[in-house]
Amino acid sequence: MFDSLRLSRREALKLSTAGVVGFSMSGWLAALAESSANNPQRRRSCILLWMNGGPSQMDTFDLKPGHVNGGPYQEIQTNVPGIRISEHLPHVARNMDKMAIIRAMNTREGDHGRGTFYMHSGYLPQGPIQYPTFGSLVAKEIGASDLPLPNFVSIAPYRLFSPAAYSSGFLGPQYAPLMVGEVTNFNQQGQGGYDQALQVQDLRQPDDITASQFDERVNILQEMERDFATRHPTVAARSHLTAYERAVRLMRTSARTAFDLSEEPAQLRDAYGRNIFGQGCLLARRLVERGVPFIEVTLGGLQNNPIAWDTHQQNFQNVQRLSEILDPAWGTLMEDLRDRGLLESTLIVWMGEFGRTPRINPQVGRDHYPNAWTTVLAGGGIRGGQIYGRTSADGTTVEDPRQVSVPDLLATACKALGIDPTETNMSNVGRPIPITDRMARPIDEILA
Repeated sequence: MFDSLRLSRREALKLSTAGVVGFSMSGWLAALAESSANNPQRRRSCILLWMNGGPSQMDTFDLKPGHVNGGPYQEIQTNVPGIRISEHLPHVARNMDKMAIIRAMNTREGDHGRGTFYMHSGYLPQGPIQYPTFGSLVAKEIGASDLPLPNFVSIAPYRLFSPAAYSSGFLGPQYAPLMVGEVTNFNQQGQGGYDQALQVQDLRQPDDITASQFDERVNILQEMERDFATRHPTVAARSHLTAYERAVRLMRTSARTAFDLSEEPAQLRDAYGRNIFGQGCLLARRLVERGVPFIEVTLGGLQNNPIAWDTHQQNFQNVQRLSEILDPAWGTLMEDLRDRGLLESTLIVWMGEFGRTPRINPQVGRDHYPNAWTTVLAGGGIRGGQIYGRTSADGTTVEDPRQVSVPDLLATACKALGIDPTETNMSNVGRPIPITDRMARPIDEILA
């Protein structure tokens, strides 16, 4: 059944690229989503929940109650005896049996730009090598060339810290992310206007031209684009051609309806949260259903501040408000995926560019701290219901059993996705580069 569905999809795309735009795929896409969700051969997917600005581990997943560094938050019991997290994450707490908390991160990069790039790529931004972001690597390894949707979608990204952290690098533009709802400046509120923000613009043909006219125009432009790219084989030309062909592919199939959240029940949309992060998580689930292997959803905006996790001031007030956005979205996402038979094949990664200082500063804030902080892996490929690592009583150092580096974390994610982290790709300077650094040590203890 699985192979026949893939064949049907391939044939459908051949029809669409041949200009048969009247071919209806709505019933086929629904059937594909349902059957592939329950198929043991289903491709794996990854959803990265990116906490822009660096979330405080001491106010989310590694609280220190009773210590001067601990702050005012209380711990609550999760559905796994002995594991406690922030009182402001009650929905997440109910899903702890599917989650592994890593309280052992030591990444040594406390700058927003460098930390963002490092966490996304596994390599430091240095030298002439154009390292690809992790989503592009996953798209290349487990994506499908015949998928009508992009293999990598980034929802509400904030790229100003590090544009290269969202680049496909030496892998080429065919593995670049489709970006929706991008936060472009400090004046754009990151949680408002979600319905419009999460739409891919200009996917429908103008009302005043016929289907045949549209088809003719597309074909003429396609010929011109390919001719130009052949005569000018540059990255810019290939990027433009790739973006154009991806848009045409979406326009010629009903795959574009993946971005139409109005198809979802109002009660479910409410459960995710009526904000760009909550609705972005719902969109991520819809994309996973349709076979997209990598989706990144960013949470970082509050009150016209797109880097709200950067809590140098009023840390506790801001983290509480951010947690109230994160908690229903993440908890509902896991339950929604589980109910649809998708959680076991979907890895969820929660992280930011670093953690925050255990010590509370005079502005009642926490500053950048990459020495001892927390990430979380959940869902497919992960043995949930456990904590890996332990920090000291004051939260300043990793005590046991070992420090976890960025390459270690990404190699663990690769293993959970069925990807060999030692696999190499040829770089733009002619050197083979492994997906993760050769010294990376996956955390075998949390892998299923």
